[in-house]
Amino acid sequence: MNGGQNLSRRERQLLDIVYKMEQASAKQIMEALNDGSSYSTVRTLLRKLMEKGHIKHRESGLKYIYSPVLRRKTASKRALQRVVSTFFDDSPLLAVNSLLEMQKGGISEQELQEIEALIEKKKQR
Repeated sequence: MNGGQNLSRRERQLLDIVYKMEQASAKQIMEALNDGSSYSTVRTLLRKLMEKGHIKHRESGLKYIYSPVLRRKTASKRALQRVVSTFFDDSPLLAVNSLLEMQKGGISEQELQEIEALIEKKKQR
């Protein structure tokens, strides 16, 4: 598996939905996409994601239920590593600073305390 490289924007959208839902039918994925994509388009993209090794399926009655190949935690670590490498010059410090400066919703006092506790725990190792 290539860890997210060589995915089109649409494939990435579908893969993100599969990760969020953990398992879903093509119809559920199409509804979550909510952009007017046809059922056959969604099925084609799901087939491509299967061919690239990102998702798998199992039969449930007359339909397929799709799920990610990698556990969410593993995939999120790989995605974050790509983001840090691509946008923050491989610097966790720059990435964390950017996260702390995010405006959307801000970071609550409780979240800041939890971050501080994580840092202290990391220092003790």
